[in-house]
Amino acid sequence: MTCWLDAQSLQLPIIDISPLAGRQGDCTTVVKQLEQACRETGFFYIVGHGIDEKLQQRLEDLSRQFFAQDLATKMQIRMALAGRAWRGYFPVGGELTSGKPDRKEGVYFGSELDADDPRVKANLLLHGKNLFPPLPDFGETVLEYLSVMTGLGHTIMEGIALSLELESSYFYDRYTANPLILFRIFNYPPDEDPHSESWGVGEHTDYGLLTILKQDDSGGLQVKTGGGWISAPPVANSFVCNIGDMLDRLTGGFYRSTPHRVRNPSPSDRLSFPFFFDPNFDAQIQPIPTRQIIQDDLYERWDKASVHQLQGTYGDYILSKVAKVFPDLRQTI
Repeated sequence: MTCWLDAQSLQLPIIDISPLAGRQGDCTTVVKQLEQACRETGFFYIVGHGIDEKLQQRLEDLSRQFFAQDLATKMQIRMALAGRAWRGYFPVGGELTSGKPDRKEGVYFGSELDADDPRVKANLLLHGKNLFPPLPDFGETVLEYLSVMTGLGHTIMEGIALSLELESSYFYDRYTANPLILFRIFNYPPDEDPHSESWGVGEHTDYGLLTILKQDDSGGLQVKTGGGWISAPPVANSFVCNIGDMLDRLTGGFYRSTPHRVRNPSPSDRLSFPFFFDPNFDAQIQPIPTRQIIQDDLYERWDKASVHQLQGTYGDYILSKVAKVFPDLRQTI
């Protein structure tokens, strides 16, 4: 059953994916709900996902411990120390959206790869070891979270494949057998001036296939719709999912990536945990043969860039985007 949130004139659906996550029962309703959500809003909540609440709470508690430290301590795992792996901490204002500094700090993580991994030996950007804070259980908790969320990413993409009348393994077989996993922990300080033009994160769309977001109880996420901006408030033990530009590209615009932004409305810090489930770095991005571009929204997009004109690998694409987010690290490309 799809539930609805009371959020202005348009709401985001809550989809119980337990038939998909449990690999049992009739998935017909879930698949229909996924299609509707991906076509109408590009955003939806999921419940019935099976991710341990205690693990989620442990991750949140450890993250608050980390961000409560002084800047000098946090900078001991600054991103510059990770080199081409692009992992570690950045301070408030250290990340850009549309060329403007975001009002957030954060830590970047990814799949943990040893030096003898072929991708590390090949010196591929975005591949390597993580920089974990020296807090007890922090690294272990993040890696456990990455593992279960990767499984959840596969599950949701199976449902999305079915919603496109494809084999459930369509994305796995072509793009995500070895997905590029990018995980962020963001901390948004209180907004000192709610009327300013400074955003925690400005208007943007996500680059990849699928984003699975855990957020705390502060709120602040906003989604752009044809009727204006609506809120995506917290829902207990749910994740907010949204499709990214690559799914927009693969489906020929049948499923659209949706702009969103964040402003912390709380008088205290706000935490969010976006998990990006993306194609393999070397994957050649080819539209699904049965889908054609319905309408290229080049001039309507926030960045005035057409995802439908992309050529090459996903790695080529993502590096061009990340370099704009962290200009100080461009020299590593």
